[in-house]
Amino acid sequence: MQINPGAAEFPHRQIAAQLKAQVRRGDWGPGERLPSIPAIAEMFGVAKQTVQRAVDQLRVEGILITKPGSGTYVRGTRRRLNRLSRGRYGGFRGYHTDLAARYRQQLVSVGHSPAPPEVADAFGVPDGTELLCRRHLVRTDESPVEVGVSWFLPTDTAGTTLERAEAFGRPLYQEAEEATGRRYVSATDTLSARQPSREEAEILQIRPDTPVLHLLHVAYDAHRKPIEVAQATWPGPMTTLTEEYKIPAPAEEADPDPGLVLG
Repeated sequence: MQINPGAAEFPHRQIAAQLKAQVRRGDWGPGERLPSIPAIAEMFGVAKQTVQRAVDQLRVEGILITKPGSGTYVRGTRRRLNRLSRGRYGGFRGYHTDLAARYRQQLVSVGHSPAPPEVADAFGVPDGTELLCRRHLVRTDESPVEVGVSWFLPTDTAGTTLERAEAFGRPLYQEAEEATGRRYVSATDTLSARQPSREEAEILQIRPDTPVLHLLHVAYDAHRKPIEVAQATWPGPMTTLTEEYKIPAPAEEADPDPGLVLG
């Protein structure tokens, strides 16, 4: 392990690149602890602060995770977004028996809260309007990977099961359809990147400067009126978005217009 003092790249970035290459080669596997900061500094012949900057960079990129009092480890999992929110509905409208096992979703709270601007805009109500919200946290064995909340109009949910602080054992949209009497027909997903709030950074156990991916999901009924507005936030470097789709075949060329002059 060595750095090139004459290179244009900063020493900590050179170290980060070499550590990343070692992780990619499998020198350290998922969940495996790296040597201590002083040990790595001795390997490269640099100050401990330089190695700390390299480790911090790889933490932001989602490659390493630091456990206080224990050490620095290779992060074991990446959160794969399955076609944004389409996975919540599945390939068909049916009961998802493995939902809880796959996502390990934990209901955090149920109650009324002021609507943030993007949610208020989606429902067409003033900012701060009190709406019913169901907050959840998604975890892996290793760490939290998603904070989310589903918002509903109180006029749709008053006296229904949606107000109960309990999990339903089936996808939320199915419970919402039954409770509100309105069917989910279409939806829009808006994905953006931003810095996390202090609360999000604490819950997701990430540094405040780690970017997050934020999803706004709006589900509509047949009259294009929102039933549910959902927000989900994931650590950006630990999250990948994969979309698989078919590419339309070329349309058969029509005969040119006889009256059109080409060339």
